Amino acid sequence: MMHPRDLHYTMPAEWAKHERTFISWPVKDSMVHPDNHEAVSRGYAEIIRAIAEFEPVTVIVNPDELDTVEKLALGDNVTLLPIRHNDAWLRDNGPTFLTGPDGKLAGVNWKFNAWGGKYSPWDLDDEVAPRILKHLEVSAFDAPLVMEGGSIHTDGEGTLLTTEECLLNTNRNPELSREEIAGYVKQYTGTESIIWLKRGLSGDETDGHVDNIACFAAPGKVIIQVCEDPQDENYAITQENLRILEQAVDAKGRKLEIIRIQQPPRVDFEGSRLTLSYLNFYFVNGGIILPVFGGTAAETDKLAEEKLAGLFQGRRIRTVNGMAVIGEGGNVHCTTQQMPAVN
Repeated sequence: MMHPRDLHYTMPAEWAKHERTFISWPVKDSMVHPDNHEAVSRGYAEIIRAIAEFEPVTVIVNPDELDTVEKLALGDNVTLLPIRHNDAWLRDNGPTFLTGPDGKLAGVNWKFNAWGGKYSPWDLDDEVAPRILKHLEVSAFDAPLVMEGGSIHTDGEGTLLTTEECLLNTNRNPELSREEIAGYVKQYTGTESIIWLKRGLSGDETDGHVDNIACFAAPGKVIIQVCEDPQDENYAITQENLRILEQAVDAKGRKLEIIRIQQPPRVDFEGSRLTLSYLNFYFVNGGIILPVFGGTAAETDKLAEEKLAGLFQGRRIRTVNGMAVIGEGGNVHCTTQQMPAVN
C-alpha cells in the first residue's frame, strides 16, 4: 500500500495560502454545558464572521439545523454544508489536508475516538473527514491511527511538533509502540522529523494537544506559551518543554529560535481550570484570528497581540472573544481546519 509520503504528498504549514476554512456548527446535545448553547453559538458565529473577512468559510451543519443557521446571515463569504456530526471540533475530527507535487489536493482520514473515549457517541464524527473529502472529490488516505489534528503542527518543511502526553496515550493506540506511531504520522503527513514535547497545558482534556502549548511561526521558529509562576502547574510543564525545544533541531538541521508568549491568568469554571491559550490562534490569508480573554487577562491579551503583530508584520491581527467557546474545551484553532490552495 502506498502512503502519502511515498507519493510525495506533504502537509503544508498552516500559514501557506488557504482555499478556504472548514468549521463545524456546535451541537447542543453533545455540549459539556448545553445550557450555554446560545452563547456558544454566538461565539462560533463571531469566529466564522472574523475568518470570512479574510477567506471563504464552509460551515458543517447538521441537516436539521440548516434553516436555523441560515437565518443567522453569516455573510456572503460563508457557505453551509450539511453533514451529520456529533460534536463541533473540526480540527480534531476533520481531514488533515495534503498537497502533492503536481498541485493535487488530498486528505488524511485519521481514526477518531472522541479524545480517548471521553464523549459518546462519536460514530458520526468519525465519518466527517471522509464525507468532506468525498464532497470535495479529492483523494482520501485512511490512516490506521487514532489521532486528532490538534495534536500535530508542522513547519511545512519536514518537521512536526507534538506531545508524548497525547500521541502516546494508551486511550488512543494502546497496541502501537512509540516507533510505530511515529512511523505512521510521518508516512501520512509527509514529514521526516518529529519534535516530541512532553505535556500539554494543565486542565487540557485533550490529553495535551500541542495547539495549546506551541506552534511554528516559520521554519526554524517556534512560539511557546510560558508560565512564570512556580506555584502554577503550567510552570513545570512549560519549563520542561522549553528545555526540549532548546535542544531540538528540525528536519533541516536547524536549531530553533524560540519566541515566548506569557500565559493569561488562571480562570476556573465550575470547579475546573479552563485551558486558556493564545497559541490557539489561527492563520488565515493575510491575518491571524487571535482569541483574547478580557477581564484579568487584559494585560496579557495586549502583550500577546503586540507579540504576534511584531512577528507577523504582513498580517492583520483580528481578535475574537476567547471566553465564548472555551467552556466547551477548546478555542479558535480547535474549531477550524484549513484547506490549502493548490494550482
